[in-house]
Amino acid sequence: MIDSNHILAIDIGGGTQDILLFDSAQPVEDCVQLILPAPTVIIAGRIRRATTAGQAIFLTGRLMGGGACVSALKRHLRAGLAAYATPSAALTVRDNLDEVRQLGVQIVELCPDPAAVPITTGDLQLEHLRAALAPYDVELPQTLAIAVQDHGHCLSGRNRVVRFRMWHDLVVAGGDLRDLVYLAPPPHLTRMCAIQAAHPGAILMDTAAAAIWGALEDPHVAAHCEDGLVVLNVGNQHTLGALVQGRRIWGLFEHHTALIDQATLRALVQGLVSATLTNEAVLAANGHGATIHPHYRPWRPVPFVAVTGPRRALADGLGYYPAAPHGDMMLTGAFGLVAAVRHICASNGDKAPF
Repeated sequence: MIDSNHILAIDIGGGTQDILLFDSAQPVEDCVQLILPAPTVIIAGRIRRATTAGQAIFLTGRLMGGGACVSALKRHLRAGLAAYATPSAALTVRDNLDEVRQLGVQIVELCPDPAAVPITTGDLQLEHLRAALAPYDVELPQTLAIAVQDHGHCLSGRNRVVRFRMWHDLVVAGGDLRDLVYLAPPPHLTRMCAIQAAHPGAILMDTAAAAIWGALEDPHVAAHCEDGLVVLNVGNQHTLGALVQGRRIWGLFEHHTALIDQATLRALVQGLVSATLTNEAVLAANGHGATIHPHYRPWRPVPFVAVTGPRRALADGLGYYPAAPHGDMMLTGAFGLVAAVRHICASNGDKAPF
């Protein structure tokens, strides 16, 4: 049973995990809120410490987001140090375990080196959060809503290509944001499935969808929703721009934040709005891709641009800056999760407002 009045919403990014303990009985501003290091950053730190100490590591746990922890693992291996991993933990690196082995990771069920540092992988460590809040008499809500960026199952080639094929299919099918709220994620979204396996009943969303939905919680942004607008989320690792009208995504691009500057971002937004931006161009620049519905026609006048995300300074001068739903830009994704969950419940007869 989903309790739409009490929701633990966690938006897990590449740099931070943004946490909201939503309680409808109090103003949103008074709800418990935390900005903590992302799980991949935490795991990367543990790997780096083992590397510095010259110790082998043993990764054991579940598939989780890569990014910083995979980079730290590669540096550990380049230092000539051993790395062991269980099959489930090794999937964090690549879906094809042969490719993980080629990097030098030894995939085992039991670690043969008793001196290896054990490191537990996984996107959620709720027991740590629960213990941290207990001294403040704060209990975790039972309804759990999580946003992660899931590239989808990919055994060969670039997983960002697989991810953007999913976005393309969604946009062509009508781009309904509601189709990105998963009570039961499809099997190819393996990161989401790993979370739900560990936490049955968890509601899952992509971080991009959560950011879009959350930005629409800002009343200045929502006022432009029916006419059509651009939602621009400049995250620590990824930047997303989306053409949004109502609850429909007409098109979007996704890029690596570290590879763009202000001029590049402006060109990406202009190309998206004018429908001249191509998937090939973004891929060639080492981004994830771009997709625009073939029936989209450039909106006139130039649409409103809502900017959010921790690296939003890159978008200075591009539009409304920053979009801050409920007064807190860093919780845009978490607010999006809550809004999505409550939308689901409203569809079933619960009409309580956010």
